[in-house]
Amino acid sequence: MRIVFVRHGHPNYKDDCLTELGRLHAQAAAERLMNEGIQKIYSSTCGRAFQTAEYTAKALSLDVEGLDFMREIKWGGEKCADLPDKGHPWKTVRTMADEELDLLNTDWDKCYPFDVNPVVDCCHKMADDIDAWLKTLGYTREGMYYRVGERPFDTVALFSHGGSSSAVLAHIFNLPFPFVCSAIRPDFTAITVVKFSDEQGRLVAPEFEILNDARHIKNISVDER
Repeated sequence: MRIVFVRHGHPNYKDDCLTELGRLHAQAAAERLMNEGIQKIYSSTCGRAFQTAEYTAKALSLDVEGLDFMREIKWGGEKCADLPDKGHPWKTVRTMADEELDLLNTDWDKCYPFDVNPVVDCCHKMADDIDAWLKTLGYTREGMYYRVGERPFDTVALFSHGGSSSAVLAHIFNLPFPFVCSAIRPDFTAITVVKFSDEQGRLVAPEFEILNDARHIKNISVDER
């Protein structure tokens, strides 16, 4: 089975929708995804992600199923007021590099600068939720691996966010969240394809087939309209 992860297009965060540029991004992504063999489309229920998914759904004559747990992660707050960049995960990892902290620390959630950040609870909850979702697709988590069962689809698409997708990828690949935030900074409508073996009954680890590909929006601007 293949999971096609797609970040939303350029957003209006205040109104949680796509901008004019974001709609162009979503259209380009839909054209890029036409030949991926997508059979089912899922999306975060945030407006900017769901609207992006609708372009691909329309192109493929599919519906979009909303997944609340894939909404963007929460970070910061009162406990993070004194932290660098007030706990913003992607800016925090830059601070970690400045201070020569270990991005591969497996106890990242218990250590500065993430130990008081609510993003930790989000990541833990998303780990449970993504495993529950993967089980419906025929993959049951056992330790660090997944047991292959009966698969209802060969390829599905999941539209979401930079943060929620990073948390999910960190979990299924058994990587520290700060490292994933540092190594994978998805552009708008960036595509990452994760492949799972279809050998029923086996314990398997996922593989990256495509990582962070946003070439389809490289030359897009609102001036082209």
